[in-house]
Amino acid sequence: MAATFQNEGDGLYLLRIGGILQRAELDAAQGQLSAEIAGGNKPRLLVLTDNFEGWERGADWNDVDYMLTQGSEIARIAIVGDPKWEAQALAFAGAGFRKAPVKFFPNEQEAAARAWLAE
Repeated sequence: MAATFQNEGDGLYLLRIGGILQRAELDAAQGQLSAEIAGGNKPRLLVLTDNFEGWERGADWNDVDYMLTQGSEIARIAIVGDPKWEAQALAFAGAGFRKAPVKFFPNEQEAAARAWLAE
């Protein structure tokens, strides 16, 4: 399953990730999110994982340019997934290093993640 990005309306954007996340897929989703930001939106991002297996090996994941240039334009990030990925997902999302709060929720707490994003 590839990463897919969609606007759910009312400032909420959904990124679905399954399998192994490819760098090109993330770049495409970030490009779409940048376009929304350029349109004056301050998005709330919901990341849903489905059978997530990790990140593409050998890809350059050290690029923090997007977080530095666009990170302050994102209001909140909620990640929903298998708890075994919590530490890595929060680190990958830059939790604690970006202005936007980032929070992880176990798979069965998607409703709680959506409620937190709406606060």
